[in-house]
Amino acid sequence: MNSNHNFTGSIPGNYDHYLRPLIFEPYAEDMAVRIEKLRHKDILETAAGTGVVTALLAKSLREGDKLVVTDINPAMLEIAKKAIVNPAIIFQLADATSLPFEDSSFDVVVTQFGVMFFPDKLQGYREAFRMLRRGGTFLFNVWDKLELNELAALSNATVGEMFPHSPPSFMAATPHGYHDVEDIKSALTKAGFENVTAEILPKRSRAPSAREPAMAYCQGTPMRAEIETRDATKLELATDLCEKAIMEKFGTGAIDAAIQAIVFTASRN
Repeated sequence: MNSNHNFTGSIPGNYDHYLRPLIFEPYAEDMAVRIEKLRHKDILETAAGTGVVTALLAKSLREGDKLVVTDINPAMLEIAKKAIVNPAIIFQLADATSLPFEDSSFDVVVTQFGVMFFPDKLQGYREAFRMLRRGGTFLFNVWDKLELNELAALSNATVGEMFPHSPPSFMAATPHGYHDVEDIKSALTKAGFENVTAEILPKRSRAPSAREPAMAYCQGTPMRAEIETRDATKLELATDLCEKAIMEKFGTGAIDAAIQAIVFTASRN
């Protein structure tokens, strides 16, 4: 996996503190509602990050349900494990493209904003298919185009202006670089899935001030590493400039910006 994808150092903590309420919680709520409507007993969550979806699923687990929560990053998973205490939840380090579980072990596989990071996406889909029992459901979401996510786009452009000869590429290439609906549907079908659907889902990204999204994107994502690789002294300047750009566009008070994702549902028949 590309080093830009590594959430290390203070990034996991900042990711959870700033990005969680800013962009992840609205879609986690959507995921939890969708899963609640499915017939299930055993759920596998892959690429769970700091447990945004996990926390909501934990509240709705019924007696006899099991939730296995995995991520490849130990620092991210440790945040989730410390925050969510439930005997029905098993936390385990695991690569979503090479899962250590037996075939047909789960009724639902859910991944929130994780498949974009899979080095081999088709293999990741095949693993999800392998995990599911017949009649099971694979549910995941991806971010739509960068320009449809206002705060991410503005932060990316602002930092890019600081380094015109080598602008950071993480935001456009990875979290917002995998959103072609037909290509994704085709890969899911190739992996064995049927009844594949995609729903474009716009929502709002809110924060009490411009500082929170500036911190979120500059210091809570691997864009931080891109900034520091180019000039380790300019992280705070980048954050300040992003804060200023956000205030200029959205005002000095609370922030309310557009975000957009695509939700995919696929079944193993």
